[in-house]
Amino acid sequence: MNIQILVVEDDKHICDTVKTFLQNEGFFVDTTFDGEEALEMFYDKNYHLVILDILLPRLNGQELLKEFRKISNAPVLIMTALSDDTNQLTAFQNEADDYVIKPFSMQILIKRVEALLRRSGMLQKEISVGKLSLNMESYKAIYDTRKLALTLREFEILLLLVQNKGKVISHETFFTKIWGYDFDGDEGIVHTHIKNLRSKLPVNMIKTVRGIGYSLEEQK
Repeated sequence: MNIQILVVEDDKHICDTVKTFLQNEGFFVDTTFDGEEALEMFYDKNYHLVILDILLPRLNGQELLKEFRKISNAPVLIMTALSDDTNQLTAFQNEADDYVIKPFSMQILIKRVEALLRRSGMLQKEISVGKLSLNMESYKAIYDTRKLALTLREFEILLLLVQNKGKVISHETFFTKIWGYDFDGDEGIVHTHIKNLRSKLPVNMIKTVRGIGYSLEEQK
């Protein structure tokens, strides 16, 4: 699986260095130096991990973290020079997964990134919820022992729901992450794909949140 990482850091030297080390480990990396641009990128792409500074122009890292948590459960690693307890506590209250204080060892940073990805299941070939398993290399979906005949788009939608189990995915998030930020269709296309997915799943795991979107619930 191609792991997509976003690095949000306003120090260009640090940003470029982190990007180079991550790319050398085989990760795909986007970077930005600006808080508001980072917010747009959150909605445009399904990142598997975010490395986030706190002191950023236009929108700070703490606010970005809160916005990111509205749309994704992907791990977030705070990378900052701020070592005080208040900022660390605030970051963890906003659901950061790790907190690295500058200066730091690049090798240690890489190991922390790998640990977070392992914990979230992103370094695995398969991700499972209950009896449902998705293979992210072969794009195969299996429920119990039954192979599901999904289209690529249906697989991508189901994967997004599984990666964010229990979190409501809005129609807008489906548009940007599955069809692209410049998609000009309407909610009907999401409803149609969800309806088709439900007809192929042996049990209805997809819950409708009226007026907002959908979430995936594990069957007991």
